[in-house]
Amino acid sequence: MLSDELWDSISDIYSAILSHPFIRGLTDGSLEEIKFQYYIIQDFLYLREFSKSLAILSAKAERQEDSLLFATHVSHVLEVERSLHQYFISLWKIDPSKAKPSPTNLLYTSYLLSVVYSRPFYEGVSAVLPCYWIYMEVGKELLKKSSPNPLYRRWIETYGGEEYEKGVKSVIKILNSFRLTEEQKEAVKKHFRLASMFEYMFWDMAYKMEKFPFDF
Repeated sequence: MLSDELWDSISDIYSAILSHPFIRGLTDGSLEEIKFQYYIIQDFLYLREFSKSLAILSAKAERQEDSLLFATHVSHVLEVERSLHQYFISLWKIDPSKAKPSPTNLLYTSYLLSVVYSRPFYEGVSAVLPCYWIYMEVGKELLKKSSPNPLYRRWIETYGGEEYEKGVKSVIKILNSFRLTEEQKEAVKKHFRLASMFEYMFWDMAYKMEKFPFDF
Protein backbone atom coordinates (compact mmCIF):
# COMPACT_ATOMS: atom_id res chain seq x y z
CA MET A 1 0.00 0.00 0.00
CA LEU A 2 1.01 3.59 -0.58
CA SER A 3 0.99 4.35 3.14
CA ASP A 4 3.54 1.58 3.77
CA GLU A 5 5.83 3.02 1.11
CA LEU A 6 5.55 6.49 2.63
CA TRP A 7 6.27 5.34 6.17
CA ASP A 8 9.26 3.28 5.04
CA SER A 9 10.59 6.33 3.20
CA ILE A 10 10.95 8.34 6.44
CA SER A 11 12.53 5.70 8.67
CA ASP A 12 15.64 7.85 9.07
CA ILE A 13 13.60 10.90 10.10
CA TYR A 14 11.39 8.98 12.52
CA SER A 15 14.41 7.33 14.15
CA ALA A 16 16.02 10.76 14.60
CA ILE A 17 12.84 12.06 16.23
CA LEU A 18 12.71 9.23 18.76
CA SER A 19 16.36 9.76 19.70
CA HIS A 20 16.06 13.55 19.93
CA PRO A 21 16.94 14.99 23.38
CA PHE A 22 13.56 16.74 23.57
CA ILE A 23 11.73 13.40 23.31
CA ARG A 24 14.15 11.62 25.62
CA GLY A 25 13.84 14.46 28.10
CA LEU A 26 10.06 14.09 28.18
CA THR A 27 10.23 10.46 29.27
CA ASP A 28 13.08 10.69 31.78
CA GLY A 29 11.86 14.03 33.13
CA SER A 30 15.12 15.82 32.39
CA LEU A 31 13.65 18.26 29.86
CA GLU A 32 13.70 21.80 31.19
CA GLU A 33 10.16 23.01 31.75
CA ILE A 34 10.92 26.30 29.98
CA LYS A 35 11.56 24.31 26.78
CA PHE A 36 8.32 22.39 27.19
CA GLN A 37 6.55 25.68 27.79
CA TYR A 38 8.06 27.08 24.59
CA TYR A 39 6.91 23.97 22.73
CA ILE A 40 3.32 24.20 24.00
CA ILE A 41 3.02 27.86 22.97
CA GLN A 42 4.43 27.15 19.51
CA ASP A 43 2.17 24.14 19.12
CA PHE A 44 -0.80 26.30 20.10
CA LEU A 45 0.10 28.69 17.28
CA TYR A 46 0.75 25.81 14.91
CA LEU A 47 -2.64 24.21 15.51
CA ARG A 48 -4.42 27.43 14.64
CA GLU A 49 -2.85 27.32 11.16
CA PHE A 50 -3.08 23.53 10.85
CA SER A 51 -6.84 23.72 11.39
CA LYS A 52 -7.05 26.11 8.42
CA SER A 53 -5.26 23.53 6.28
CA LEU A 54 -7.77 20.87 7.30
CA ALA A 55 -10.66 23.23 6.55
CA ILE A 56 -9.32 23.74 3.01
CA LEU A 57 -9.00 19.97 2.53
CA SER A 58 -12.57 19.56 3.75
CA ALA A 59 -13.73 22.03 1.11
CA LYS A 60 -11.70 20.40 -1.69
CA ALA A 61 -12.67 16.78 -0.96
CA GLU A 62 -14.93 15.27 -3.62
CA ARG A 63 -16.32 12.50 -1.43
CA GLN A 64 -18.73 13.63 1.25
CA GLU A 65 -17.28 11.29 3.86
CA ASP A 66 -13.79 12.71 3.33
CA SER A 67 -15.09 16.26 3.59
CA LEU A 68 -16.93 15.42 6.80
CA LEU A 69 -13.87 13.73 8.28
CA PHE A 70 -11.62 16.75 7.83
CA ALA A 71 -14.37 19.10 9.03
CA THR A 72 -14.68 16.97 12.16
CA HIS A 73 -10.93 17.11 12.65
CA VAL A 74 -11.01 20.90 12.43
CA SER A 75 -13.45 20.86 15.33
CA HIS A 76 -11.26 18.37 17.18
CA VAL A 77 -8.18 20.53 16.79
CA LEU A 78 -9.95 23.69 17.91
CA GLU A 79 -11.87 22.19 20.82
CA VAL A 80 -10.06 19.15 22.20
CA GLU A 81 -6.38 19.73 21.50
CA ARG A 82 -6.48 23.45 22.13
CA SER A 83 -8.27 22.85 25.43
CA LEU A 84 -5.21 20.87 26.50
CA HIS A 85 -2.99 23.75 25.54
CA GLN A 86 -5.32 26.11 27.36
CA TYR A 87 -4.69 24.08 30.51
CA PHE A 88 -0.96 24.69 30.26
CA ILE A 89 -1.35 28.32 29.21
CA SER A 90 -3.58 29.01 32.21
CA LEU A 91 -1.21 27.15 34.49
CA TRP A 92 1.72 29.27 33.34
CA LYS A 93 -0.39 32.47 33.17
CA ILE A 94 0.66 33.18 29.58
CA ASP A 95 -1.15 35.48 27.17
CA PRO A 96 -1.07 33.55 23.84
CA SER A 97 -2.12 36.66 21.89
CA LYS A 98 1.36 38.04 22.50
CA ALA A 99 3.11 34.91 21.27
CA LYS A 100 4.79 34.87 17.87
CA PRO A 101 5.63 31.89 15.68
CA SER A 102 9.20 30.71 15.45
CA PRO A 103 10.95 30.60 12.05
CA THR A 104 10.38 26.85 11.76
CA ASN A 105 6.75 27.15 12.83
CA LEU A 106 6.06 29.88 10.28
CA LEU A 107 7.87 27.95 7.54
CA TYR A 108 6.03 24.70 8.30
CA THR A 109 2.53 26.19 8.46
CA SER A 110 3.12 28.36 5.39
CA TYR A 111 4.21 25.26 3.49
CA LEU A 112 1.11 23.30 4.54
CA LEU A 113 -1.27 26.10 3.65
CA SER A 114 0.42 26.59 0.28
CA VAL A 115 0.17 22.89 -0.61
CA VAL A 116 -3.44 22.34 0.46
CA TYR A 117 -4.55 25.55 -1.28
CA SER A 118 -2.63 25.37 -4.54
CA ARG A 119 -2.11 21.66 -5.16
CA PRO A 120 -4.53 18.75 -5.79
CA PHE A 121 -6.41 17.18 -2.87
CA TYR A 122 -4.23 14.06 -2.79
CA GLU A 123 -1.07 16.16 -2.43
CA GLY A 124 -2.64 18.15 0.40
CA VAL A 125 -3.53 14.97 2.27
CA SER A 126 0.06 13.71 1.95
CA ALA A 127 1.38 17.01 3.34
CA VAL A 128 -0.78 17.04 6.48
CA LEU A 129 -0.51 13.30 7.17
CA PRO A 130 2.95 13.35 8.87
CA CYS A 131 1.61 15.62 11.60
CA TYR A 132 -1.11 13.08 12.33
CA TRP A 133 0.91 9.93 11.91
CA ILE A 134 4.24 10.83 13.51
CA TYR A 135 2.47 12.19 16.60
CA MET A 136 0.52 8.93 16.88
CA GLU A 137 3.65 6.77 16.65
CA VAL A 138 5.66 9.01 18.96
CA GLY A 139 2.72 8.97 21.37
CA LYS A 140 2.77 5.16 21.45
CA GLU A 141 6.48 5.11 22.24
CA LEU A 142 6.09 7.76 24.94
CA LEU A 143 3.16 5.91 26.53
CA LYS A 144 5.37 2.85 26.99
CA LYS A 145 7.78 4.92 29.08
CA SER A 146 5.49 7.64 30.49
CA SER A 147 7.24 10.37 32.49
CA PRO A 148 7.99 11.21 36.13
CA ASN A 149 6.88 14.77 35.38
CA PRO A 150 3.04 15.08 35.67
CA LEU A 151 2.89 17.88 33.06
CA TYR A 152 4.72 15.80 30.50
CA ARG A 153 2.67 12.74 31.42
CA ARG A 154 -0.58 14.64 30.82
CA TRP A 155 0.58 15.63 27.34
CA ILE A 156 1.78 12.10 26.53
CA GLU A 157 -1.55 10.53 27.49
CA THR A 158 -3.45 12.88 25.17
CA TYR A 159 -1.49 12.11 22.02
CA GLY A 160 -1.23 8.41 22.72
CA GLY A 161 -4.97 7.80 23.10
CA GLU A 162 -7.16 5.40 21.12
CA GLU A 163 -9.48 8.16 19.84
CA TYR A 164 -6.53 10.00 18.33
CA GLU A 165 -5.31 6.81 16.66
CA LYS A 166 -8.74 6.23 15.13
CA GLY A 167 -8.61 9.66 13.47
CA VAL A 168 -5.12 9.05 12.11
CA LYS A 169 -6.09 5.73 10.57
CA SER A 170 -9.04 7.40 8.86
CA VAL A 171 -6.70 9.82 7.09
CA ILE A 172 -4.36 6.97 6.12
CA LYS A 173 -7.38 5.19 4.64
CA ILE A 174 -8.13 8.25 2.50
CA LEU A 175 -4.54 8.29 1.27
CA ASN A 176 -4.68 4.61 0.31
CA SER A 177 -7.90 5.19 -1.64
CA PHE A 178 -6.15 7.38 -4.20
CA ARG A 179 -5.43 5.91 -7.63
CA LEU A 180 -2.30 7.73 -8.69
CA THR A 181 0.12 7.70 -11.59
CA GLU A 182 3.82 7.25 -10.86
CA GLU A 183 4.34 10.97 -11.33
CA GLN A 184 1.57 11.75 -8.85
CA LYS A 185 3.03 9.26 -6.37
CA GLU A 186 6.38 11.01 -6.55
CA ALA A 187 4.73 14.32 -5.65
CA VAL A 188 2.98 12.65 -2.72
CA LYS A 189 6.24 11.12 -1.49
CA LYS A 190 8.01 14.47 -1.72
CA HIS A 191 5.37 16.27 0.35
CA PHE A 192 5.24 13.47 2.90
CA ARG A 193 8.99 13.48 3.41
CA LEU A 194 9.25 17.28 3.54
CA ALA A 195 6.47 17.53 6.11
CA SER A 196 8.12 14.76 8.13
CA MET A 197 11.34 16.76 8.16
CA PHE A 198 9.37 19.74 9.42
CA GLU A 199 8.09 17.52 12.25
CA TYR A 200 11.67 16.76 13.26
CA MET A 201 12.56 20.43 12.96
CA PHE A 202 9.64 21.36 15.23
CA TRP A 203 11.01 19.22 18.08
CA ASP A 204 14.49 20.56 17.44
CA MET A 205 13.18 24.14 17.34
CA ALA A 206 11.57 23.67 20.76
CA TYR A 207 14.69 22.17 22.28
CA LYS A 208 16.78 25.10 21.04
CA MET A 209 13.99 27.64 21.75
CA GLU A 210 14.48 29.03 18.28
CA LYS A 211 13.93 32.73 17.69
CA PHE A 212 14.02 35.12 14.76
CA PRO A 213 17.21 37.24 14.73
CA PHE A 214 15.12 40.41 14.82
CA ASP A 215 11.74 41.30 16.27
CA PHE A 216 8.61 41.70 14.16
